Amino acid sequence: MISLNQVHILEETEKWVKEILLGESSGHDWYHIQRVTHLAQTIAKAEGGDRFIVTMAALLHDLIDDKLFENQEEALRRVSDKLMELEVHQDIQNHILTIIQTISYRGGNGDKLQSKEAMIVQDADRLDALGAIGIARTFAYSGHKGQPIYDPTIEKRENMTIEEYRNGKSSAIHHFYEKLLKLKDLMNTESGKKEANIRHEFMEQFLKQFYHEWK
Repeated sequence: MISLNQVHILEETEKWVKEILLGESSGHDWYHIQRVTHLAQTIAKAEGGDRFIVTMAALLHDLIDDKLFENQEEALRRVSDKLMELEVHQDIQNHILTIIQTISYRGGNGDKLQSKEAMIVQDADRLDALGAIGIARTFAYSGHKGQPIYDPTIEKRENMTIEEYRNGKSSAIHHFYEKLLKLKDLMNTESGKKEANIRHEFMEQFLKQFYHEWK
């Protein structure tokens, strides 16, 4: 059960995150946060876990992302300061900060998750990278990075370092093979796996049609 004080903290956190990310153009905007938060809450209803921690971590998960904030130490400090300002209990602060530092895909080399809440938030974030929304976000991010829609001369990359994953030569279509099509088999919860299968199938249909039109 979420207390009245926690409801206030959630409302203030939501307002703060929205101010920071509302105009973001890489597919990691406020509406991504909103979708991930709703997905995480839905998964938590089925799978259990602390609803307050799940919701807070979902709201804050992109505020230390190196795709958006170059100085991660500064970004982490800003989030930590906000949690202190909101008078979040220290143990809960630590749990939230651990989650948002460990759920990133990181070029396929993600850290081992330590809690059910982390698994739920990671699944929710990964689900938003799948399906129709995931496809739209992929092309938005590739355009943001100056990458082409597709370049058949580029080889599909495997076993990349984080630096190679973030900055190597790629395209929107290549990103499907570098990350998106792998996510279905990396889900943590039964709820996440079920929805991921549906969204994965949609992406495979999209790729089939894309190659048909390309040729």
